Order: sequence, then structure tokens, then C-alpha cells
Amino acid sequence: MRNRQFPLAGLFDPVSMISKVELAQAIKAQARYLGFDLVGITTPETPVHFPVYENWLDAGRHGEMDYLASGRARQRRENPRCILPECKSILALGISYHHTLDKPDPPGSGWVAAFSMGRDYHEVLPQRLRSLVDFIEAQVGCPILQRTYTDTGPLLERELAQRAGLGWIGKNTCLISPRIGSYVLLAEILLGIDLPADLPFEPDLCGSCTRCLHACPTSCILPDRTLDARRCISYLTIELRGMIPVELRPAVGAWIFGCDICQQVCPWNQRFAPLHGDPDFAPRPNLPTPTLVDELALSPQEFNRKYKVSPVQRAKRRGYLRNVAVALGNAPLTEMQQPEVVAALSRVLQFETEPLVRGHAAWALGRIGGETARQSLIASLDGEADDLVRGEIRAALVL
Repeated sequence: MRNRQFPLAGLFDPVSMISKVELAQAIKAQARYLGFDLVGITTPETPVHFPVYENWLDAGRHGEMDYLASGRARQRRENPRCILPECKSILALGISYHHTLDKPDPPGSGWVAAFSMGRDYHEVLPQRLRSLVDFIEAQVGCPILQRTYTDTGPLLERELAQRAGLGWIGKNTCLISPRIGSYVLLAEILLGIDLPADLPFEPDLCGSCTRCLHACPTSCILPDRTLDARRCISYLTIELRGMIPVELRPAVGAWIFGCDICQQVCPWNQRFAPLHGDPDFAPRPNLPTPTLVDELALSPQEFNRKYKVSPVQRAKRRGYLRNVAVALGNAPLTEMQQPEVVAALSRVLQFETEPLVRGHAAWALGRIGGETARQSLIASLDGEADDLVRGEIRAALVL
């Protein structure tokens, strides 16, 4: 976030010195030059979907993301002027991160969401937003009051984007652009200058399609275009810090960071998502489909080095290896692969310092089954000091 205070900023309107329409056109052109695929302008009025958001929070569907439910956060999402009292316009921006993978998934690999295959957008987009603010200030000839966000502040981003004409909120809960689909990162600039607002995107182009609802393995997508985060694979593999509920683990499949299923099945993505989005989000080597057994052996130092500039860092090593263990328990193993996987999980059960990882490794061994896995579980039970892990081992022995 960027905020600079200027004593004279509220005393006059610098935009009155130039054409507001011309300024808006220049800003949009510069945003596209900086790599943003979508750009529009809206007002800081209360979002019409705020009551839906309130009901979603009150139903507890945000899970453990308590930062969403605080009174201050609710107030700011209801009224963007609580963030910037002088706000007169909001610039809504979107950028495609989709990249088509050229190679099929090798056996024994895990899946990561497309947004996490390249550089962390929290590192990339703020720099571009700062450049755009500098451009705006150069155009008006003086500093302006502003705030910049990219998934980092209390804003109902998708509604702001829809109101600015970028697209509609689809049944998969994502902002969908008819031009580039839903693999889009959103960003906003709250501005203390008055710019002409764009028309909102009114059509609902999902029509009668329900592919995303039927494809979701955990049935987390709800009819009111919200989702139950507590059942969402992205939440389970990124935001959830503790144990993944046992009943949901099989549905996680091979996803070890995030999930794209509801986007993969969307016809708008299948037809219009670009083959190669912004270069900063192009897949880094070994990230799109990492080998699960290799990932399970990552030391803290190796994990930090491999994912230094990746969103995967958000899960932290213990959460990431938890996810890898679950994926191994779900993997369709051949007779040749099974001994290697059982040995890797057994080493985790014996030597890993994080109880969270050990517990899920025990579950995976129980899922894989076989005498070697059973003996590993029995051998580890007596020496295990953590009650939760002991419970996982006992449960695994009766799978």
C-alpha cells in the first residue's frame, strides 16, 4: 500500500485544469502500457453486494480467516471512503496470469494453482501501481491523495471490477472477463480526484451453464455466487493452518497449493484465456508439476530457497508438506512407485519435526496400505509424543 499526505491536496481540484475525459483516457492507455489487460473507473459508493458478504461472514463461511470479519474490515468494505476519506474515484485493474503448459503432468507429480507458478503478484503488481500513480501525478501536475491495493486491503474487489466494466462475477465466484476469462489478478487505486466512471458490466454471461458447480470435488460453490471457504481446496491448502478435515482429504486429490478446477472447466477460459499471459507470471522451472516425493524431502532452507519469490511461501513449509503428504495419499501408485512413496512417508513420520506434517504422513500411509506401511505406523506409535499425531496413526491403522 502507498499513501502520501499533502496539506494542499484537498484545497483544489487539479483535474479541473485539464479535461477529465482526456485524463481518464491517458490513464487507461498508460495502464495497458504497464501490462494491465483490463482497466476501468468506478465510484467509491457502497457495494450493492455488501449484505451478501455480511451474510457470508455471519454464516462462518470464511473459516479461520478472522481478519475478514473484524468490525473495522467490514466497515471499510462497506464504505471505501473509510480507507481514503477524500476518495472520489476508484481505478480497477486486471491482469492475465494464465499460461498454457506445454508438457503433460509426469507420474507422481502434484498440482499448483496457475497464479502461483510464476512470481508472487504481491511483489510484481505494487511496482506497476506505483508507476501508474506517478504517471497520474505527472499528468495533473501535483501530488494526489491515493491508496493502492492488490488483494491486500479491505475492498470487495470483484464488485468494484464489475462496476468498472471489467466483467461479471461468475457462478464460480471469480470475476470473468468476456475477453480473457477469469485467470485474472485484480488491483485497485483509490484516487482523490474525480474521474468519469465507466458503465458497469451488466450481462450475466454464465447463462444456464453449471459446469463449475458440478466439477468442484468438495461442493464448496454455493448458488448465490459465494463459496464455503471451509470446503474449498484453495483455502484448505493455503489459508488453513491446522489439520485438513479427514473427510475432505480424498477430495483434495493432487492439489498441493491452491486449485483451478472451477476455472479449468469454464467455457470462457477454454475459449478466451490467452495462451500466454503476463510474462512475470510465466511458470518457473519445476513449479507447475513438482515431484511429490522430492517435495516431501525439502528442508526448511531448501523450501525457502526454492520458493523465495513464489506465492507458495504463504503456506509455509509445514502447510506445504502437509499438502504434499495428502497428495501422496491420494496418488494412484504403481507397484514400482509404492515402495519409494512408503519409504518417504515413513521417514517423515520418524524424523520430521513438524507434528502437522507427521500427522498427514500417517494418514497417507494408511491410505496407501500394505504391510510395510502398517509396520511403519506401528513402529512410530510408541515414540510419538504429540496426541494429534498419535490419533492420526491409530486412525490410519484401521483404514
